[in-house]
Parts: sequence; structure tokens; C-alpha cells
Amino acid sequence: MIKSMTGYGRSRMTVNGYDVSFEIRSVNNRFLDVNVRMPRVYGFLEEKIKKAIQERASRGKVDVFLTVERPTGEAAEIRMDTALANQYLEAMRAFAREAGLRDDISVTSLARFPDVFRQKPKEEDEELVWDSVRQVAEAGLDQFIAMRQREGEALFRDLDARLDTLSALLDQIRAHSGDALRVHREKLEEKLREYLADKEIDEGRLLTEVGLIADRIDTGEEMTRLASHIDQFRSLIRQDTPGGRTMDFLVQEMNREVNTIGSKCSQLEITQLVIDAKNEIERIREQIQNIE
Repeated sequence: MIKSMTGYGRSRMTVNGYDVSFEIRSVNNRFLDVNVRMPRVYGFLEEKIKKAIQERASRGKVDVFLTVERPTGEAAEIRMDTALANQYLEAMRAFAREAGLRDDISVTSLARFPDVFRQKPKEEDEELVWDSVRQVAEAGLDQFIAMRQREGEALFRDLDARLDTLSALLDQIRAHSGDALRVHREKLEEKLREYLADKEIDEGRLLTEVGLIADRIDTGEEMTRLASHIDQFRSLIRQDTPGGRTMDFLVQEMNREVNTIGSKCSQLEITQLVIDAKNEIERIREQIQNIE
């Protein structure tokens, strides 16, 4: 079954101590264009996330928003710069001796000086981080694909109904085209009688002229191709593999065949049916712009 390019999914979970939020949304696009926004420190996850999306989507402009919070207390390691602390301590003791002050220096006193205690970010296990993010991303992607499938089902029903309408219009055009040659023959005979008055009409010449007209107004090939395109389109919307680009091509071909039929047949009934068919094809063209 066809899928839409419009989709949305969101998931948030705590996995392996990491609080992970994953949000994904997409709109129409000719190709697959994935943009991932995340903290720079987790940039190593970008290609993994893109690959996971590419395995489940083939077209659309996809935006992903990822946030990852480390387990509490594991953001950094606190380390004391012992050498710097000793320098502060010697300087303070020297000043105490020179000033005749009581030496009441403590660790708390030293801790007030800048850079005595330093934070060093902990090195993270990239595989553990990816395992945590992957589980949350898969849950969000499941929602995302499910919405695309629901939208696709609605598109399928609409397109299937429009193809039924187009087939019915083609049947009516085929039925009226059988009368087109008869109408042209009658008009030709009428004009010949006007020009020749009471003279006898040359049936051989009349048949020749009718034959030439028949060649010019024959739409059998166009109707056969149009029917084939409709059948191919029906098959495409029932497949699981993406077919949006092929549908674009088929719509162009259907429109071309209908235009040719309209240019060959000037009969009022056929002209109106051609207009209706072109309107239906245009609606189909608009709908398939959202098909993956």
C-alpha cells in the first residue's frame, strides 16, 4: 500500500540512565532530505540516525530533533589541581608569617581560589549512547511510519475512486467516438450536395475522403494507451514499494493521450468528456505530490 510523505512521530524515554527525546516530522520533497538537530557533543550519532531513517523512508524533507541528557552526576569528573593548590598554600603561609597572622588556612579556603578544582567531561561510551538513542528513535520512527501509512490509505481510496471515474469517462469517449465517423460522413455528404447541387455524388471519392477523415480522427491507439496507463496506475497504488516518481510519469502520459483525443475529435460530447477527464487527471496529479 502507498505511503504519504507527510508524517510525525515523537518518543521520550530513559534508557541506560540517559534521558532521550526524539522527534521527527516530514513534508513533501522530490528526494529524501534528512536534517538532524542535536547537541554538538553527540554529533557522532548523526549518520547512524540518517541511516535508520533511510532504511524506512525513500522520499520527503525530514527534520529530526534529538536531545540527550546524561545520567545524573555523570556529566563531569571533578579534579583538584594539587600543584596550583600548593602554590596558593605557600603564598598564604608566607603572607601569614610576614603579617604575623594566625595560620588558619583550610581546604575550604583553598577551594575559593579559581582553577583549584576543575571539571573534566567524562568520556562516554559511544556504543552505549547509540544503543540508548536507537531504542527511542525506533519508537518515534514507528509512530512516524504509522502516520505515513494512515495518510497513504486515505490517498489510496481517493486515487482509486478517481481512476474509476477516469475509466468511466474513457468508456463514454469510446462509445461516442464510434459516432464521430458517421457524423463526419454525413457532414461531408451534405457539403458535397450543396456544392454539386443535382449532380450525382461519386461514391468512390466520398469513401476516399471518409477514409482520410477516419485516419485523422481515429483515437483507438490513444484510448488503448490511456487504458493501459490507468491499469498501471492501479497496480502502483497497490504496491508496498515507493512509486511516486513513476506515478508522476504516468500522469503526464495520461494527460498527453487525453489532449490528443481532444484535438482529434471535435464532437461536442467528446469535448466535454475530455475536459472532465483532464480535470480528473489534474486532481490525481495534485494528490500524488504527497506520495512517497
